[in-house]
Amino acid sequence: MRALVISGGGSKGAFAGGVAQYLTQDLGREYNMFLGTSTGSLLVPHLAVGDIGKLYNIFTNVQQHDIFSVSPFVQRKKGDREYVSIDFINSLWQFIRMKRTFGESKSLKRNIRRNFTKQEYDRIKATKEDVVVTVSNLSMNRVEYKSIKDFDYEAFCNWIWISCNYIPFMSLAKVDGYEYADGGLGCVIPIREAIERGATEVDAIVLESETMSRQKVLGKNPFSLMLSLFGHLLDQVEKNDIEIGKLAAKNRSVKLNLYYTPTSLTENSLIFSKNLMVKWWAQGYEYAKYKHENLR
Repeated sequence: MRALVISGGGSKGAFAGGVAQYLTQDLGREYNMFLGTSTGSLLVPHLAVGDIGKLYNIFTNVQQHDIFSVSPFVQRKKGDREYVSIDFINSLWQFIRMKRTFGESKSLKRNIRRNFTKQEYDRIKATKEDVVVTVSNLSMNRVEYKSIKDFDYEAFCNWIWISCNYIPFMSLAKVDGYEYADGGLGCVIPIREAIERGATEVDAIVLESETMSRQKVLGKNPFSLMLSLFGHLLDQVEKNDIEIGKLAAKNRSVKLNLYYTPTSLTENSLIFSKNLMVKWWAQGYEYAKYKHENLR
């Protein structure tokens, strides 16, 4: 049984889309199982349906207002360079309203239902072994994996949304009395879970470079420094997930193929720029093509 696993990574999900396009269209790989965390959770339902064209249009046209109903960031341009700063007014307004997060992602929740239809949900359940998304149960301090087989359309869309909620910058969700957030807070790339569910070959797309090639620029104020700190912590979780996945693959004689980004794509993956995401999709495709052509 072959599984496709995609890590978290925000806007860098466009790179994973390019890799997946090459694997499915050019190599003709068919997957029985799809697992994702955060942005990976947005990708895997569409990849399970097999509509790469639709997925490309979604990921390369998404904008901040498609994600955030209250954005904690301001996107600016200086020459050809796009960069971000903190929206202190929105963040202050969240404090005044006694909210626990700097931003809200209700727009993303609506966008998921708009782009992933009930007909596509039904097709996946009829033709694929499983689609699984990762969430963090903060109330119980544990990672949970939500399968499309266990939930109706509305509930599964809600779990996809919850898997993407990178707090404290996005919404905190409550289900059945428990509070949930981004699956990446506990498991950035669920390789071991794919193996536990019966995968005998795993293609895992890791939305981070294998080695850090340049020095990171830390935030210049407490807010942006916190964003840098969260990124550092998630990098450590991701490395741990990969090592655990490698060990599980070795113990179960599972073939594990890892696809990293060749460089560090961005310092802030919560910023969605059409120009960058079009570029990253093409880079993902070319990287996967180069990797396989050089393995022959």
